[in-house]
Amino acid sequence: MSSTSALEQTINKVLSQKEADLIGQLDSAYQESVSNLESSRTRLESEYARIVEGAKKQAENLRRQIIGSSRLAARNKQLVLIETAVNDAFEKAKAKLAASNKEEIYKDLVTKMLEDSFSVIGSDPVIVQCNSNDFDLVKKVISNVSTNKKPGVTLSDKPINIIGGIRVKSSDGSTTYDNTLDSRIERFKPLIRKNIVQMMRGEK
Repeated sequence: MSSTSALEQTINKVLSQKEADLIGQLDSAYQESVSNLESSRTRLESEYARIVEGAKKQAENLRRQIIGSSRLAARNKQLVLIETAVNDAFEKAKAKLAASNKEEIYKDLVTKMLEDSFSVIGSDPVIVQCNSNDFDLVKKVISNVSTNKKPGVTLSDKPINIIGGIRVKSSDGSTTYDNTLDSRIERFKPLIRKNIVQMMRGEK
């Protein structure tokens, strides 16, 4: 064999080995790329699912907020309607009571108010207050009641701004008992409100 043929064989052998190494490296790189791509695809799918889930939760929270706001607005409107109805009933009751102060039954009511007030205040001298329309009536009632049950009763000559009834306080001002029609009606407000709510709900 000539030296030239031997050299060619050596070169071919080296080239073949290098080619095999190169193909092996390329195949390894290809497999690594495929693996990386698959891993990236899995991560992307996971990220996509996370984003979608987050969007769903955000949409659900927004839906709940909208529903909550609507319910709150409806509740506030209902409360306004109830309070308006209560105030209307309150004003009608005030007008009716204000018109009844000339009736005999009103005299009996004032008498009972005085007796109750005397029991609350005690044995101290008291000052009775009323509005200007009831002054003469309360004066007569005081005369009848105090003669028998409660000496030391003074009717104030300064009228107070009320529908009717009386306000009684001890002479030293330490104790006051509000027995006016206004305060009595005010105490009925929760009951009126409850009845209106039941009517709105269709309850009996």
